[in-house]
Amino acid sequence: MTTSAPRTRHHRITVMGTVVTVDLYGTDPLDRPEVDDAMSDAEAILHRADRTFSTWRADSPISRLRRGEITLGEAPSEVADVLDGCRVAKDLSGGWFDPWAMPGGLDPTGYVKGWAAAKALEALRVEGVEGAMVNAAGDIASFGGLGDNPFRVGIVRPDAPGALACVVTLRASIATSGDYLRGPHLINPFSAEPSTSVASASVTGPDLALADALATALAVGGDEVLARIEWLEGYEALTIGVDGVRGWTTGFAFADVLNRRPATRATPG
Repeated sequence: MTTSAPRTRHHRITVMGTVVTVDLYGTDPLDRPEVDDAMSDAEAILHRADRTFSTWRADSPISRLRRGEITLGEAPSEVADVLDGCRVAKDLSGGWFDPWAMPGGLDPTGYVKGWAAAKALEALRVEGVEGAMVNAAGDIASFGGLGDNPFRVGIVRPDAPGALACVVTLRASIATSGDYLRGPHLINPFSAEPSTSVASASVTGPDLALADALATALAVGGDEVLARIEWLEGYEALTIGVDGVRGWTTGFAFADVLNRRPATRATPG
């Protein structure tokens, strides 16, 4: 049986200090009014998240909450939702992700980007859109695929960001964290100092917000967090050390097993 080649639509949104790309796939035309409306809704969600959670904007609700100018009950309802998610991520990571331990006060940035991208993705679930990816600076939320094929994404080599370390079959979402592009900026919540245990940390799973937070925790906490993710249903992880040695959880979805070497396996604990 022959199927039509998927039609595509690409959109770029400058928001949250980066560029978020949206890619849609389907066998039906993707320039229909309902798809236009869905794209507008997705963009509005991202901009609202930026206005609400940006720690760089003095007038954002999260900045006002940090300064004690408003209470949590006076902030938009999504602030409480995000902080509830942050508490779950803190618990699951053993405290290696902790927005309450950041310099300058409460900072849920490591959760919000994935949360916003996942919310934007949901707005794109309209008839005729058979696959979609929202890519927020390398943190990707998706559904469907490219025709009959699942999406595949590459994880860059931290020592050579122009090259790929491996290719992964995308299962809903993937987040990658490390300091190889931006320099030291990830904070160890136990020391309140910038530090990482591995060069690159990637986490896949059904919820990009949680995957984003866990990737941050994994980059800082290393093997301890990798072992925790081994036991977390639906989530998998890969680390790449500064020496190039890799660790991964049992079900990490390598698209090519040859990409696994050199490597070590996560040890559940």
